[in-house]
Amino acid sequence: MRKKFLIIGFLLISSLISAQIHEVGVFLGGSNYIGDVGSEYYIAPKNFAGGFIYKYNLNPRVALRGTFTYTQLKSDDAKATNIARKMRGYNFSNALKEFAVGVEISYFDYGSHSRTNYATPYILLELAAFNYNVVSEETAPNEYNYTSATSYSIPFGLGYKTRLGFNFALGMEIGARYTFKDDLDYNNLDIPSLNFGNPDSNDWYVFTGINLVYTFGRAACYKKLQ
Repeated sequence: MRKKFLIIGFLLISSLISAQIHEVGVFLGGSNYIGDVGSEYYIAPKNFAGGFIYKYNLNPRVALRGTFTYTQLKSDDAKATNIARKMRGYNFSNALKEFAVGVEISYFDYGSHSRTNYATPYILLELAAFNYNVVSEETAPNEYNYTSATSYSIPFGLGYKTRLGFNFALGMEIGARYTFKDDLDYNNLDIPSLNFGNPDSNDWYVFTGINLVYTFGRAACYKKLQ
């Protein structure tokens, strides 16, 4: 009996996998930081960001998604509209690598193999882990040692995707990331020269750009709900 259940389970999983549409592709765009240094604009994709995307379509409206994204996050008080920040003159650059998993929910039915459902807006809900640099100690005035750290963020975003043909699709999206840290700009409460800003407000970062994906796998047959 146990063997029969295992065989049936294996066949069901194999059928489910073969029935889904897989998508792989790249993301290209920009990033910006929201915090205690530099511009106060929420959307200002001035730093290059790039990465890879994989999607596993559960049905015409819902896809599981994983992404890896890299950016050199930068900000400069010289570009702030706040006079106090301009006079302070801080700036930073921090390499950030993010791995995110979540769900992409389309507003309309969408399928790259469909002749009619070729475009739709969508929302994106994810959980992410990211690696970045932090200051570990001050060795001399304005000279520091750095180490890497890993933390978590909650990404959410909006996008619009459309089929291009030949199994390719193009998407445009913007996604904000709320972090649980206040040190993406190297803020450090234990080092007086780096103790600045609002300690009760954590940092954010935003990705804005386009993604190009290639679809493969047999088109799934879905029963339309009445």
